[in-house]
Amino acid sequence: MDSNRITNSFSDIIIVGAGPAGATASMFLSASGIRHSLIDKAIFPRDKICGDALSGKVLPVLKKLNPDLIHELLTKNENCIGSKGIVFGAPNGNTLDVPFRAVNSVIDHDPGFVSKRIDFDYSLIQQLNPEYCKFLQGSEVCELDYSDNGVRIKVRHQDGKEEFSECKLLLGCDGAHSITNKLLGDEHKLNPKHYCGGIRAYYRNVKSMHPENYIELHFLKELLPGYFWIFPLPGGLANVGAGMLTASISSKKVNLKSAMLNAIQNNPSLKKRFEGAELVGKIDGWGLPLGSKKRKISASNMLLCGDAASMIDPFSGEGISNAMYCGMRAAEVAQKAIQGNNFKGDFLQQYDDLVYNRMWTELKLSHTLQKLCNYPSLFNFVVNKASRNETFRQTISCMFDDMDLRKKLRKPSFYFRLLFG
Repeated sequence: MDSNRITNSFSDIIIVGAGPAGATASMFLSASGIRHSLIDKAIFPRDKICGDALSGKVLPVLKKLNPDLIHELLTKNENCIGSKGIVFGAPNGNTLDVPFRAVNSVIDHDPGFVSKRIDFDYSLIQQLNPEYCKFLQGSEVCELDYSDNGVRIKVRHQDGKEEFSECKLLLGCDGAHSITNKLLGDEHKLNPKHYCGGIRAYYRNVKSMHPENYIELHFLKELLPGYFWIFPLPGGLANVGAGMLTASISSKKVNLKSAMLNAIQNNPSLKKRFEGAELVGKIDGWGLPLGSKKRKISASNMLLCGDAASMIDPFSGEGISNAMYCGMRAAEVAQKAIQGNNFKGDFLQQYDDLVYNRMWTELKLSHTLQKLCNYPSLFNFVVNKASRNETFRQTISCMFDDMDLRKKLRKPSFYFRLLFG
């Protein structure tokens, strides 16, 4: 897709960042007939360091745009693989297989998916509507500030040329190292207690992958409070990585790359599976701003989405679905702001309400689960109990769909009942 340029232009809406949040916002704006600019410093397709997992929460967003997108981007896409569940590996090495799909589920496709971000993000970019979206690739927003008309940004193109543009509403979708969220002051400043370090590698020929492509989270003692993951990919590849809370990395002086390689080579539950496995490419690292703290995600003339809004799940580390949900809601609020010609902070506050009304309970629960990882004996107990009890196993499966059930995980009485039958 060719990039167009803006020169000292004025636009109602500018989106910074063309990942899942920005692309989703663009698609919803186009569906409403709203013209806008979308700016990204990369040229697509481009890689993005990530676990590559897409939870079932992506599906309602795509369905609202166009139900055919679920099949086009996911179920019938050779670059995407369906996943039917998750494997939890306890610190003692025992594992628990939990299907994503609840017993009474009626969906006709896999409930989860895994796709390399270089492929998935590009598939979203290919859905952009040039009639309404002016897409600038290879263009970096290097400065921004408030102006009389809204927000003024300076864009630096690959050829070194710098240009300015203004907008009434800026959608900040520019990821973990966001420049747009700086407009909210220290609201999204890195906090080691609410930030995670992660590393990712691609391996070929990892043994004993689940026949139904379950993703795997292994809570190894040396990585708590964090985990080691193995996610299946098409073509015999696997996304392998490790993540840990930044505060713990610092206090325990952990080198994540060394810890991951040591687990692959020496952990009893993993080393045989990696015998003969081949590292494809290099091991890369990145940061994850976690949604374990409620932050302001709007201000006058701007909305933040996805990683720029610190919306990554504190327990699973998954952020794509939350980013796409933010993009959808941001487009809805943007439409209302344009219709009412109101871009003030108190009006845009409705975006915070929409996002947190949907996500905050789940993010709080995930934060609780993250903290439970500090108690490996409790984690071992839950996995051991569930592996012997079909009813309890089904309960955990239903927790992926039923928030009321998941709330039980926060109550000591839940574990008391487990302990005594």
